[in-house]
Amino acid sequence: MANHIQAIRGMHDVLPEQAPLWQYAETIIREVLGAYGYSEIRTPIVEKTELFKRSIGEVTDIVEKEMYTFDDRNGDSLTLRPEGTAGCLRACLEHGLLANQTHRLWYYGPMYRHERPQKGRYRQFFQLGVETYGMAGPDIDAELILIMHRMWQRLGIRDKVRLEINSLGTIAERSAYRESLVTYFKAHTDQLDADSLRRLETNPLRILDTKNPDMKAVVGGAPVLMDYLGESSRAHFAGFRKILDDLGVAYEINVRLVRGLDYYCNTVFEWVTDELGSQGTVCAGGRYDGLIEQLGGKASHAVGFAMGIERVLALVETLTDVPVARPVDAYLIRVGEQAERAGIRIAELLRSEVPQLKLQVHCGGGSFKSQFKKADKSGAEFAIILGDDEVSRGEIAIKPLRSGNEAESAQSSLGEQQAVAFFRQRYGKV
Repeated sequence: MANHIQAIRGMHDVLPEQAPLWQYAETIIREVLGAYGYSEIRTPIVEKTELFKRSIGEVTDIVEKEMYTFDDRNGDSLTLRPEGTAGCLRACLEHGLLANQTHRLWYYGPMYRHERPQKGRYRQFFQLGVETYGMAGPDIDAELILIMHRMWQRLGIRDKVRLEINSLGTIAERSAYRESLVTYFKAHTDQLDADSLRRLETNPLRILDTKNPDMKAVVGGAPVLMDYLGESSRAHFAGFRKILDDLGVAYEINVRLVRGLDYYCNTVFEWVTDELGSQGTVCAGGRYDGLIEQLGGKASHAVGFAMGIERVLALVETLTDVPVARPVDAYLIRVGEQAERAGIRIAELLRSEVPQLKLQVHCGGGSFKSQFKKADKSGAEFAIILGDDEVSRGEIAIKPLRSGNEAESAQSSLGEQQAVAFFRQRYGKV
């Protein structure tokens, strides 16, 4: 038996029958973000390792355990991007996009983390990232929520996700809370698991995010960050909530919701689902005003989010009425020497006259019966049948392959221009 090379564990292929679902979601993503005036930015999948150490922090699980890092031939340490925010911000700083300017940006593509593969979590995974710069008010925070709210509606999964929000206050307020949290958990070390004991020294806020049910009681008794917020932070959070309330966007305040990185401040949020088991977060984000200065830029405002594409598609797949476009509209069968030559010309004519038509031409010869089977298997709505007799008469036969289309081709043999008109009427609408 052949020893075939297989894909790397945790990295998966998107097969042709799966691609239309991805394209369906990607089209909606582009349309919704375009409706809000956001511009696409594309950054490399490889960055200098230093970028992620400075942005994410050296004492984090991502940097310590999960990054794909290697030395290139010049001896530089490079890393496959584990997330997109740092690279997006690096590009904006490098090209001078943040000097007294505001920006609304988005990006889409693969990210890489060496984690234990499981449903909804891969080592190569796709993310949509949205980042905004230069805007301080709660209105831009709310706009990001409205974008996702509309996107869930367009995807048909709004009832499968819920919004959780919280405020982390300013960096100073969060620092004071951190000290209080450390004091509390040090008095309860006997109730902490190994992960939480390690985080107590490095990132104590992440203890609040534990999934260990045995720690529910000790986490429940911890200080609440909201009690440490000043007047300005409370006003920002109240303004954010008022916009959501005015527009009828439902949410829950989760006082234990934190982001694991120190540069986050004020608004944080997550869209979560109960449909995917332990991988319940499908979109998460918040305000990170501290990161721009941390990467060498002038202090400014920033807020964004990241959405896991595989997890969103897993939710979309639970629906029964996803309007995914078929890969082929029509399949052209050619039988005979004259039909072989004429078929290519006619196919090009149809593609030119009806650009929206997805037309596949049979290649490789074969009997009419075998070609017709392939036409049916292609999923096409119509077979275009061309034999030498049709060519001599200047006709094209059109046969419906799916139920419900018979009435549209009552006249099965058409001239070339009639065939163009037939397909233009059905597929030529923008």
